[in-house]
Amino acid sequence: MSYTALYRKWRPSGFEDVKGQDHIVRTLKNQITSGRIGHAYLFCGTRGTGKTSIAKIFARAVNCEKPVDGSPCKACRTCRNIASGSSLNVVEIDAASNNGVENIRDIREQVQYPPTEGRYRVYIIDEVHMLSTGAFNALLKTLEEPPSYVIFILATTEVHRIPITVLSRCQRYDFKRITIGTLTDRLMELSQAERIDVEEKALNYIAKTADGSMRDALSLLDQCTAFHFGETLTYDHVLDILGAVDTGIFSRLFRAVTQQKTTDCICQLEELVIQGRELGQFVTDFIWYMRNLLLVQTTDNAEDILDMSADNKKALEEDARLVDGEVLMRYIRVFSELSNQIRYASQKRVLIELAFIKLTKPQMEHNYDSIIERLNKIEEQLEEGISINPSLLSRVSPLQGGPGTDGSADVISAETAGQQLSGGPGPAVPPKQIALPKGQLEDLQMIRNEWGKIIRNLGGVIRSSFRDTIVEPSGESCLCVVFANVDNYEIGRRPTIMGELEAYVKNTYGKDIYFKTRLLGGGERVDTIYVSDEELKNRIHMDITIEDDIE
Repeated sequence: MSYTALYRKWRPSGFEDVKGQDHIVRTLKNQITSGRIGHAYLFCGTRGTGKTSIAKIFARAVNCEKPVDGSPCKACRTCRNIASGSSLNVVEIDAASNNGVENIRDIREQVQYPPTEGRYRVYIIDEVHMLSTGAFNALLKTLEEPPSYVIFILATTEVHRIPITVLSRCQRYDFKRITIGTLTDRLMELSQAERIDVEEKALNYIAKTADGSMRDALSLLDQCTAFHFGETLTYDHVLDILGAVDTGIFSRLFRAVTQQKTTDCICQLEELVIQGRELGQFVTDFIWYMRNLLLVQTTDNAEDILDMSADNKKALEEDARLVDGEVLMRYIRVFSELSNQIRYASQKRVLIELAFIKLTKPQMEHNYDSIIERLNKIEEQLEEGISINPSLLSRVSPLQGGPGTDGSADVISAETAGQQLSGGPGPAVPPKQIALPKGQLEDLQMIRNEWGKIIRNLGGVIRSSFRDTIVEPSGESCLCVVFANVDNYEIGRRPTIMGELEAYVKNTYGKDIYFKTRLLGGGERVDTIYVSDEELKNRIHMDITIEDDIE
């Protein structure tokens, strides 16, 4: 006896066998039970979701001699004849190869005769969108007012190609993509029935690859089982057969991209090519991986959307912390554009390498989001104390200290900020030094060290208007923000802005600090060095001004 493919062998024979379309099954069963059966139905949805299967079940149910709760009994003569294809009352037509006006005329002639057995003549027209315009027009009158014993069931994957005149004459049912969980459960059930030894992780990946189609899932399982017949079908086996890539590789690639290691990305791609992985599928899967990272970043309950194990979710959360959402959206955009190009490309590998270079070298791309990423990178370097132009370091006077000297970080950053606010290099006269109580100095140093990070994290108006500011002491638990620009000062001095700044400092650093604002005066020196009382002893030989209290 010849082998029957799994998707044919396990085609649903009753409504109870249909998976993932409960809303349609319940409606059709209620119509059969109540006798409120329509004359024309339109089943639309993606491939492999059960449109033709439900149409055949419905054809048996309306003709069944003893239906059970709206489902065919499968035992009466009518059910057996329809199931075997020998009944003249159920006619299945493929509109892809029978799409002319003459084919519709044949149907119009046939509907004049009542059924030889059962109560209805059912015409199932598959891929109905393939009918020509003339064929649709020829079908309209019969579709609108068929004999009482005729039912039309039209099935299509492209409902947008159906004329509105046909749509208005049918009851429309939209078939949903079957969820990964439902597909996995069904595959597990059939694997046990077929005595196929398979890992659940392998079935889950097959279900994911099927993209909501039960037929595709069964076909993929059939293919994988045939290759490893008599063996346990493992997750690695499935990856090898389908030319897919493990999610661990995606994680390594993504980390290489975030670290701007172009060579590592190219080498990893080389390994995938040597292993014979399908590059188009790799691009699609990598886009989905980054999409999952974006969901983890932007949604509170990502676990309700992402169907994966706890270990995979934890790994995703770790990778999602490596970049912000704007950068991640640029990554997705670059690879989405690649997926459209790679479909018809002869040199897929070259296009993928080019995409990785774009991700790791944003300076080579001249568009808005790549420029934003480059600016963010520069800001991060500045916050970490990394000089963007190392030659500028030579301009710092040895008197101002260097790495490792007392107060060097504050002295240099204060002078640099002073030069920027005053519009030129520092004067030849040494900066004034002021002693502060230890507590005030600690608050000042902490805020100055974190100032760039604070502004960036607050974002919005604060990020844009506080860029050219410095912080100076203004008394016990009080700091003053000095603005060089009048417009920014008018924005920053608002109580709501100050309140937001104070709340952030308290929540983040546990410090109750009051902030004031002022506008920089013309020609004012802002390179003052603040030291503690203890440092006075070490610098007593220098010109120092002591102020007990600064208001």
